[in-house]
Amino acid sequence: MHCNNCALSIHKLLEKKGLKNIFVDFASEEVKFSNNDTATIPGIIKDIEGLGFKVVDDPATEVTPFYEKIENKFIFCAVLTAPLLLHMVLPWHFFHNPIFQLALCIPVFLVGCLHFGKSAINSIRGGVPNMDVLIFTGSTAAFIYSLVGTIQNLGPQYQFYETCATIITLVLLGNVFEKRSVTQTTSAVKDLIKIQQSNANRIVNGVVEVISAKEVRPGDTLLVNMGDKVPVDGEILSGNASVDEAMLTGESMPVEKEKYDTVIGGTIIVHGNITMLATKVGSNTILSQIIDLMKKAQAAKPPVQKLGDKVAAIFVPAVILISVLTFVLTFFLGHTAPQTALMNAIAVLVISCPCAMGLATPTAVMVGLGRAAKNGILIKGGDTIEAVAHTKYVVFDKTGTLTTGKFRINEIKAEGDTGIELVRGVIMAIEERSNHPIAKSLVNELKKLPQTKVILKSAKEEKGLGMRAEDIEGNHYFLGSGKVADESGFNISLYKNQKLLAQIAVDDEIKQDAAALVAQLKKMNIVPVLLSGDKNNRCLKVAKLIGIDEVHGEKLPEEKLKVIDIYKQKGKTIMIGDGINDAPALTQADVGVSMNDASQVAIQSARVVLLNTDLISVVKFLQISKHTLLTIKQNLFWAFAYNIIAIPVAALGFLNPMLGAFTMAFSDVVVIGNSLRLKKKKVDG
Repeated sequence: MHCNNCALSIHKLLEKKGLKNIFVDFASEEVKFSNNDTATIPGIIKDIEGLGFKVVDDPATEVTPFYEKIENKFIFCAVLTAPLLLHMVLPWHFFHNPIFQLALCIPVFLVGCLHFGKSAINSIRGGVPNMDVLIFTGSTAAFIYSLVGTIQNLGPQYQFYETCATIITLVLLGNVFEKRSVTQTTSAVKDLIKIQQSNANRIVNGVVEVISAKEVRPGDTLLVNMGDKVPVDGEILSGNASVDEAMLTGESMPVEKEKYDTVIGGTIIVHGNITMLATKVGSNTILSQIIDLMKKAQAAKPPVQKLGDKVAAIFVPAVILISVLTFVLTFFLGHTAPQTALMNAIAVLVISCPCAMGLATPTAVMVGLGRAAKNGILIKGGDTIEAVAHTKYVVFDKTGTLTTGKFRINEIKAEGDTGIELVRGVIMAIEERSNHPIAKSLVNELKKLPQTKVILKSAKEEKGLGMRAEDIEGNHYFLGSGKVADESGFNISLYKNQKLLAQIAVDDEIKQDAAALVAQLKKMNIVPVLLSGDKNNRCLKVAKLIGIDEVHGEKLPEEKLKVIDIYKQKGKTIMIGDGINDAPALTQADVGVSMNDASQVAIQSARVVLLNTDLISVVKFLQISKHTLLTIKQNLFWAFAYNIIAIPVAALGFLNPMLGAFTMAFSDVVVIGNSLRLKKKKVDG
């Protein structure tokens, strides 16, 4: 696929077949859909190929024949077109011979017929004419007109072979540049896929065997040495190492890992070596999920693209109509020579460029998402970029978002004659079953202290409240904040069979860059808001330290939704959170942003995931989104302005078809080039 109309024709075909969740992205050349019956797949592939496309399973293993490569087609046509153009400046008589010109033009025209004609005819059959219809019509009109002049010996004023050949050659040159540029815009995903491609050292019965990372299965024991890529996600069984996780988090400093720590596929061991247990392989690894999210994100269209899509769908028929009118008006009403009227009509066809409109949005979105990913920001949809434009409020959860999520136990107060070691044992047993940052910190701190071992039969987390558990003796426990803690600093309560067993005072530390982030948001005229389930006095204390004025404490998940709704009515609202209790609010906000070390539910609910722990990346995300949207608007302006100006200029006879083909070929390159600026562009402003 090489233009938006190609994608539209495939989309239409799949819709007619009644398929669901259709996704066609011409820039990455991918087609996806949901289908209950796999037996129909060969038929669907045959129908897509009937439209003139080729379906491949794995582009990495696909070998393009020499004669099908766009670069080779261009070189072949350029060699034959050069002498046709030279006849205009060189006096050599044989260059002017119509038979000599016809002999040079025929091979170029045949390449054009096979390349553009096949695509043009199939796009008309598909019901969505593409830009190749314009190129094919223009070059064919010039060729037939010249051929008739040669057969009837009508003289040099009927010889436009160079026009036909030059149109085809220049558009092929444009396609070469476009292909290379589009490849650059999709480089972020390709870079991630390359990271996946590595070997693994599998240990079987004490013997190390080298296999592909694709062959690793859950439960395999792997050896990873210094300088090696970690092949899949897993846990360290023995050894310790410094791991470079920059590809995932953007964090430049290596992370120290030891026994029981998790390692992520694609990261690199810069020092040390480890033996690890493979836990997630194939499409379940974090890297595979990121690649999948990136692909989906690149395909999600921002609302601003819909205008370009609508125009592109009716563009080709409209241009053909304008071209016919140009010929009729110039020849019959303008009383000009037929060749002048024809050249004007052909110029209208070849200067028009629906591709620029189709490429305007996806290329900018791809580069923007790629840049964000390299900064440790995973954006789940191109539409998210437009959703954050003109953000008015950024709502923060407190624990694990503005604070580190690392807690210290200040005090445990056991009620009555309950032993402190028993209390520690109950807390430890319950919190081991939770993913909440407080739970993790309590477990880390308590495992170093003496305690009575308690065995649980069951434990479950209650959103925004805490944990309920039952031990093997049938005792029921509740551990959590809810709204039961008093103002004395004890913010977690432990109940046994509905009687208070102990109270715990826990404190967490504020992240270093929280105050800087709040100050930066205020500079951008964005109002920071604190929304938490924690006690009011604790929320106010944190808010005061980092400069947040609007605070909502002691909110349960359903109450958080109401607060988000109120802010949404006042302006665009982003919610940043990390816990299970934040998931509904993350979904409810215009855009939900989740921290990478958040719970899986929060990550799935959010539209943006910060892969590093650096809060300032929130500002980076807003800046990249702003500049991506600006680039989309610049691209669309260029695409529309180019066509609005170029078509009337060509119709009035101020452009010959060869110059028209040249400017059309490079209008795409201008759009893609502007998108590629996003890779290096300064986005601080």
